[in-house]
Amino acid sequence: MYTIGGGILENDEFISKLSIIVNSFPKVKNNKKVEYYNIPAGFDIETSSFYQDGEKRSCMYLWQLGIYNIVTIGRTYESFLEILGKITEILNLSDNLKLVIYVQNLPYEFQFIRKWIEWEKVFLLDDRKPVYALTYGIEFKCSLKLSGGKSLDKMGEELVKYKVKKAVGNLDYNKIRHSTTPLDSSELYYGEMDIRVILCYIQEKIEQDGDITKIPLTNTGYVRNFCRKKCFARWKKYHELMASLVLTPGEYSQLKRAFAGGFTHASAFWVRKHIKDVWSKDFTSSYPACMVLEMFPMSPPKLWTKELNRDTLEYMLAKYCCMFEVEIFNIHPIIFHEHPISKSHCYIALNCVTDNGRIVTADRIKLTVTEQDFFTIREFYEWDEIIISDFRYFEKWYLPKAFIMAILEMYKNKTTLKGTEDIINYMISKNMINAAYGMIVTNPLRDEIEYIDGGYVKKKPDIEHALEKYNKNVRRFIYYAWGVWVTAYARRNLFSGIRELGNDYIYSDTDSLKYINSHLHEKYFEEYNANILSKIQRISDYYKIPIEMFSPLTKKGVKKTIGLWDDEGKYDEFKTLGAKRYLTLKLVPWDFSKIKLKRNKRNGKYRITRRCDKRYKVNKRKEYELTVAGVNKKSAMRYLQTLGNPFEFFDDGLVVPSKWSKRLCLTYIDEETQGIVVDYNGEPGEYHELSCVHMEPTKYELGMSAEFVKYLRGIENWDE
Repeated sequence: MYTIGGGILENDEFISKLSIIVNSFPKVKNNKKVEYYNIPAGFDIETSSFYQDGEKRSCMYLWQLGIYNIVTIGRTYESFLEILGKITEILNLSDNLKLVIYVQNLPYEFQFIRKWIEWEKVFLLDDRKPVYALTYGIEFKCSLKLSGGKSLDKMGEELVKYKVKKAVGNLDYNKIRHSTTPLDSSELYYGEMDIRVILCYIQEKIEQDGDITKIPLTNTGYVRNFCRKKCFARWKKYHELMASLVLTPGEYSQLKRAFAGGFTHASAFWVRKHIKDVWSKDFTSSYPACMVLEMFPMSPPKLWTKELNRDTLEYMLAKYCCMFEVEIFNIHPIIFHEHPISKSHCYIALNCVTDNGRIVTADRIKLTVTEQDFFTIREFYEWDEIIISDFRYFEKWYLPKAFIMAILEMYKNKTTLKGTEDIINYMISKNMINAAYGMIVTNPLRDEIEYIDGGYVKKKPDIEHALEKYNKNVRRFIYYAWGVWVTAYARRNLFSGIRELGNDYIYSDTDSLKYINSHLHEKYFEEYNANILSKIQRISDYYKIPIEMFSPLTKKGVKKTIGLWDDEGKYDEFKTLGAKRYLTLKLVPWDFSKIKLKRNKRNGKYRITRRCDKRYKVNKRKEYELTVAGVNKKSAMRYLQTLGNPFEFFDDGLVVPSKWSKRLCLTYIDEETQGIVVDYNGEPGEYHELSCVHMEPTKYELGMSAEFVKYLRGIENWDE
């Protein structure tokens, strides 16, 4: 039984205790017959950033290391390397017996330690983003990627069995420290708790997943393993399907151009305006719903070589999944409140007028689209001339039943377990359904980043060789084209709502809409949902899937049907400045059940106590919520409230000071730096870094591009 330790051990005491308990550590083998210690281990560092002679500098002043449930600390790289050597010796680590040490943000720590250690292998997802680093039987892995980007604070809150919380607010990062700066008990406790959270988090993962070899590198790995297992239950049939779904380099390149993500934008007619009574709708699990209910490419693409007249085009668009190049001359809008085509998605865009990055008019554009995108484009625009080329089409049908059942099982678990005592399985299912989209849209041929001789080398994959490997991969259970159509269907669904709302449309974000005059649009949402129910019935009948799988019940017995427009209620006030920038206000009634009353002994009357009045002041009730990409929304919201009326100050040109924005500017320093730095006590100390990261708070300036401001002024003049 795993027990939570306590306190920090001196290095010698740590090694001594490790020597005693090492024989009790369980071991497991992976599928390559390599043994691993089946125990949690964690590593973390604390650093200070400063300027010296106008140059950015940074230094490590504390490292923390935990194995199983014992924790030690050190102040220098030399002591860290020494203890790593002793750990390797005591645990008898080698190529055949390994220890996994998790780091909460491996890219950050790796930048500090990478030149102090000789690495056998480093696996990177992107430039400067390692998720795995191997040295002498020790595998450093990233717990941040494993958790799906959760902070240590959040990870601690979600621990179920081994309750440990990160120490919050006990360390002032603005104070400069070096390796000889005295650290008080609260500072040491802060560092210890960071490690304890990692240890407990990984121990819970070990118990949930089976053993440490079954823990994937990233959160997406969970859903990938789950779906693969479900799909390969009927190995031969599924393998035959995958073997038929192959791509050539030209087809892959066209698919890659056709791929686009979600649509996030604001109607220019409403930008910067303070609006009352704004309604919100969102799709219930938009991407999973598309995977379950829509039809996808189920063959290799075929190139159309015959004449493509209007009738033939309409037939092909209706019958097949299609992708093609479209070149449009003198394009201009039919519908003015939104513009679906992104300028960045066009590889030719001449003389354009744009609405915050979206094409309004242009002399000529050229881009790659799916048939779903094309349906939307011709509903929102008209043009003088259009040329369609490189027209490819796929046979289309539902995704395999095994894959659909895997998605529905994850959706059901998330819905039915929410709010129950089975927190562990709820969190697993929630993370998995959220990661399903990332799994299906993963590009199979990403650039390769290698760590060679202390530096990063980016290599473009040999597309022919990489595709041959992809096509023949016996573990493959996803077709890249499926991911392209998942987002295409989701955008198409969203644009049906945008088109319906007309001038009442205010804002959209991937799977949600904000709008006014809700009573005028009730029929559309009812008809849309009725159509979804019809789609559910069709696929249920075809695959013999119980209809209740599509509509699991919540803890309170409420049916939650996948894919429907769901009512998210009303904002009393709303204001947007563009994509990922909006402020809302909800007036919430008092919660009288929580108010405490105190009786006046003299007159016998009751009153709300001052303490309770302060405690429940927020319930009185103006609930503001700020969404601005790149800032801490709670802190920035508090800053807006210090200025006065938040809606008045939330505007173009707003500057959120670093104290409130919680933004950090990271500068990677690859050169060796050393010298003397004076700490916050006024005491000098040496520092020596082979590579490091300078990190400092920075303000956030909420500004609109000059091009967008010009467009908005044109809209205002047009309104007049």
